[in-house]
Amino acid sequence: MPSAPYLRLLLVAACLCAAPGWLRAADDDNLAAQAQARRQDAESLLQLSAEGRALYARDTIRLDGYGYCGQALALADRGELRQSIRAASKALYLGQEGSDDDLQAHAQRDLAIAYGYAGVLDLAERHAREALALPVRDASQVHAPAHKVLGDVAARRGRPDEAQAAYRHALDLASPRYRPFVQLSMANAQTAGGQADAALQTLQALPPAARAPLGPYYERSLAQALLATGQVDAALQQWRQVIDAGGAGRSGDRADRADLADLDYHRLWAWEGSARAELTRGRPAEALAAYQQALRLADPLRARFRSEEFKSGLFSDLQGVFDAALNLAVQQGDWAGAWRISEASRARALLDAVRQHADDRLARPVSLDDLQGRLAPDEAVLEFHVLPQQTLVWLIRRDGLVGLALPLPQAALQDGVEKLRASIIARRPDTLALAQALHRQLLGPLDLSGVTRLQVVPHGALHYLPFQVLHDGRGYLVERLALASWPSAALGAQLGARRAGVAGGLALQAFGNPSTDRNVPLPGAEREVQEIRPLFAQGRTFLQQQASRAQLLALLGGPGAAGATATTAAAATPGVSASVLHVAAHAEVDEVDPMYSRILLASSPLDDGLLEAREIYRLDLSRTPLVTLSACESALGRIARGDEILGFTRSFLSAGASTVIASLWPVADDATRQLMTRFYRDATQGSDAMQALRNAQLEVMRSRGLAHPFFWAPFNVIGDGALRLGAAP
Repeated sequence: MPSAPYLRLLLVAACLCAAPGWLRAADDDNLAAQAQARRQDAESLLQLSAEGRALYARDTIRLDGYGYCGQALALADRGELRQSIRAASKALYLGQEGSDDDLQAHAQRDLAIAYGYAGVLDLAERHAREALALPVRDASQVHAPAHKVLGDVAARRGRPDEAQAAYRHALDLASPRYRPFVQLSMANAQTAGGQADAALQTLQALPPAARAPLGPYYERSLAQALLATGQVDAALQQWRQVIDAGGAGRSGDRADRADLADLDYHRLWAWEGSARAELTRGRPAEALAAYQQALRLADPLRARFRSEEFKSGLFSDLQGVFDAALNLAVQQGDWAGAWRISEASRARALLDAVRQHADDRLARPVSLDDLQGRLAPDEAVLEFHVLPQQTLVWLIRRDGLVGLALPLPQAALQDGVEKLRASIIARRPDTLALAQALHRQLLGPLDLSGVTRLQVVPHGALHYLPFQVLHDGRGYLVERLALASWPSAALGAQLGARRAGVAGGLALQAFGNPSTDRNVPLPGAEREVQEIRPLFAQGRTFLQQQASRAQLLALLGGPGAAGATATTAAAATPGVSASVLHVAAHAEVDEVDPMYSRILLASSPLDDGLLEAREIYRLDLSRTPLVTLSACESALGRIARGDEILGFTRSFLSAGASTVIASLWPVADDATRQLMTRFYRDATQGSDAMQALRNAQLEVMRSRGLAHPFFWAPFNVIGDGALRLGAAP
């Protein structure tokens, strides 16, 4: 990234759905339901002709309805799932507009396929059933794939008998070209349902000509069935053929079968199958060695969406390989090795999520020695990895590592976190008891004596847990120490390495209450911007229609801004070395593809005002150490299995920011203004981000009527908590 004569500070306070006065007066129990309803509504829009009409109207080159269906399928096969859904919604609109049942059925089929690939199973099932309810001209093109989607949904939900019934319906209608994929899915469902002998019959019934397009997916399915029937040696031999074929392909002898990435991908799964076979033989050391071979292939393997996984019904879960290797390393007492596997799983899951959307600049590993060397004597890293039957935790200090397996299964942990969050949002009196229970389960077995600064690396549902609220019976955790959250230990170490202070003055660039027809006005957010402005000697505010995407990108020097300039606001203001950008706006989290999550800025006929996460990845924020998303649920995004929440926070960090302040639930205007005012005051007067937020949370906690965690605890420091902004003039 290019160097710059001035250091800019981006302080984005995105008041995503920030609660205005009328919302605070509403029934508290409705808050969680409203948040969930917003997410459901966002998906429901894609089913309505109005959404398709709006997308269609913006197209400069317009296709006919079936052209959009073809586009939707091609995009889904490439993993562009949000774009696939958008294309299908345009086809749906055209079908509804023209009263064309066949076109509507094609569009519903495409929506079912895209949502199925995305793992949004409820919507995949809904659209598949809607496709089946419509009359069509060619059932093999619409109803057969719709039945297969229903089978896939049932298989992924662990209902193999239901899956087989749906696959039988698909086979009755499938075209000769599509039929082998359905048969392969049927065989995998039979294996999963304890009918491995039937699976072998299904696979062996496939003629050689039908097996050819299935390639290694057929070979892997055959090995699975062989292992399930107890034919361990035969299964190992089958997987060895896949491994050897990959090696031959790399030398050029069999390069016609697939590109090298595909060969390595199938070798990875062959090693995974070999590991399970070794476990069946009672040889855990050999199994761990096989898993490590698989993981060595996973690390350099370029992330690419493989729709064939879904067409074949294998539904390979790469995180399962990491989890199995983790379990074996822990069983052998190798906690340092287990930690390295956990860290690798986070980097890999991120790569899978961003794929072609962006190049993540932080997906690099860190050694345990390097991490420990960066810690101060009073600092510790607390890292978690949630497995189906237990939760692993590492406490890493400068002088050592302690690993523990907590008897806290994934389902129980998720239930505990959800109950605590619901209690906080509803401001119920049982919050304290729930916080004490989670403290006992997660922190009770650990010795945190001497720790005053704690970096938490959450996993799974723990991304949604406000650790500052955990209570030991004497006080909240935030009363004992300062907290920050790291998406991974590797990322936390890298963010600390890019740390820089601010030696000069600070100027505020504030965006508040953008004018857009996609959300209700935010007068409370506008007041927040106006009240923060006097804390800074210099600055500007952009309110309502002025709070536009183009203006924000112009300040950042980003692409896509009308009249954007490379001259930053900080550089244009004499005596100022950092520009503070504060944006108070709604946002939408995209659960299908986190890279399409967006902040809703002011819209116009020429600009919809949507700033998407994938655009943020492409910005250069190397002179932007701090981003604050002071908002409702701004820290929430899609939880990828094994990795951090993938939403706005990772986008800003990867683009160059070192620290993000973000919220975990709908925020209250009065408490937020008080908290942000104290945070800014302390941060600009020398406190680092962790300590400044802790001071602000304690002040709000001790204010009259604001003692409940709902008011003081929604915000987290994510990234470099030791960032110091310096002193304002």
